[in-house]
Amino acid sequence: MNYSQSIQDTITYIEQHLCERLSLDEIVKVSGFSKYHFVRIFKREIGLGLKEHIQSRRLTLAAKLLLSSKFSIMDIALYCRFESQEAFTRAFKKVYALPPGKYRRAINHLVTINEVNDMKTNEQIPGWIITGTAPGKFEAAFDHEVFFKGTKSVLLKSTSTELETGDYYAVMQQFKAKNYLGKRVRLSGFLKARDVTGWGGLWMRIDSITANVIKIDNMQNRPITGDTDWNHYSVVLDVPENSAIINIGMLLNGTGELWMDNVSFDIVDKNVPATDVDLSSELPEKPMNLSFEEDN
Repeated sequence: MNYSQSIQDTITYIEQHLCERLSLDEIVKVSGFSKYHFVRIFKREIGLGLKEHIQSRRLTLAAKLLLSSKFSIMDIALYCRFESQEAFTRAFKKVYALPPGKYRRAINHLVTINEVNDMKTNEQIPGWIITGTAPGKFEAAFDHEVFFKGTKSVLLKSTSTELETGDYYAVMQQFKAKNYLGKRVRLSGFLKARDVTGWGGLWMRIDSITANVIKIDNMQNRPITGDTDWNHYSVVLDVPENSAIINIGMLLNGTGELWMDNVSFDIVDKNVPATDVDLSSELPEKPMNLSFEEDN
């Protein structure tokens, strides 16, 4: 069974009520499942338990407020639904390695000196390749102001409104398929969109040794469009025995902005449905018009 839509609906609800009291009963009602079943599938799909996910998002919001506002640490702690400043400090230090006050001073100093919040156009993203059909019309870079977790995300952004049909930009990486042959693998991550007029999404492609495409899913049949807040997406493919290369990444087709954060790649069991596109689905079942005498 595919749980993606239920998980996405739940995450949307959490994002909309992040600074309010969130009860398990309310969240489970959105999902449509029993408590036990939902808690189990949420952790399986996201990689974090429900409570840990909510706390992680609240800590990320707190980190942003520490840098972008003059609210006191106590006010931020209470706004982000921590029981006390002490509880907030303990949780924050565990993730960011500094207590909130020192984090605010240290990072604000970096911002002043190094301007890390400024978008660095096409800066290198270690381990990733930036590619596309119209590189002069797009940018790709770290974004230190908009992120789902930690301190930064990756942003793809169009810089021109004069795009041709099919123009796209992507951040991707390639690796050998040998450790995954015969396995089912999943690429998942959190994405956010703003003013996407075409479409965007995660993508994964599996190539043979001769560079032929064996399997592919680019989310074109379930695209991210328009304005969407952070949510969880995934693509799942089987890796055939004749696979040589696995390609993964995020792409933006058309204008707009698309962010990606907290990406994971893992082997899953056959209970997780594959999402690949059938490359032969639009082909006829047999040869056609071999005499050239048939009319349209």
